[in-house]
Amino acid sequence: MGIKNQIGMGVMSAALGLTLIGGGTYAYFSDSEMTNNTFAAGTLDLSVNPTTIIDVGELQPGDSFTRDFELGNNGSQDIEKVTLDTDYEVIDADGDNTDDFGSQIEVEFLYNASKADEVIYETTLAELKDLSPEAVNEHIFYPMLGEEGLPTDGEADDLVVKFNFIDSDEDQNQFQGDSLNLEWTFNAEQTTGEHE
Repeated sequence: MGIKNQIGMGVMSAALGLTLIGGGTYAYFSDSEMTNNTFAAGTLDLSVNPTTIIDVGELQPGDSFTRDFELGNNGSQDIEKVTLDTDYEVIDADGDNTDDFGSQIEVEFLYNASKADEVIYETTLAELKDLSPEAVNEHIFYPMLGEEGLPTDGEADDLVVKFNFIDSDEDQNQFQGDSLNLEWTFNAEQTTGEHE
């Protein structure tokens, strides 16, 4: 192989090498940063104090009992709405009831303790049991708690309720010795989420 061929071959090899190097790599500056992010869900924690609102015996038609209780928010999220589910069981002493004992117990929801004589809503336990949660909120808790609901400010709302054994001026002997076990379940709903 002549010197011209060797020089030509060397130039071509060098050109091919430079082409491969130049075409296969790029030089540039780079940098990266990592962020740490957290999502933590808030809590709703509705409190009721006391947990036994009423416990009475030896009732007779015409008896009335006023009780107060507190609803509070121990969570980290504001409570917009409170609803109430009412359930009860009647124990019929003689098995002779033709009417529901719950229809004989009237419930008056009153304004906070300072205005205890003003009735917000009046119904019987039987009717209250059939009310939808939305109706209970609209008729009872919205007037009691207002637009703010139960904020997380640590303040509890004092609520007052009055129970009346209705005196119907008729024979109510079928209810003698009967008892009624009332269960109230208070449910809290959060405020609307924020969009930022």
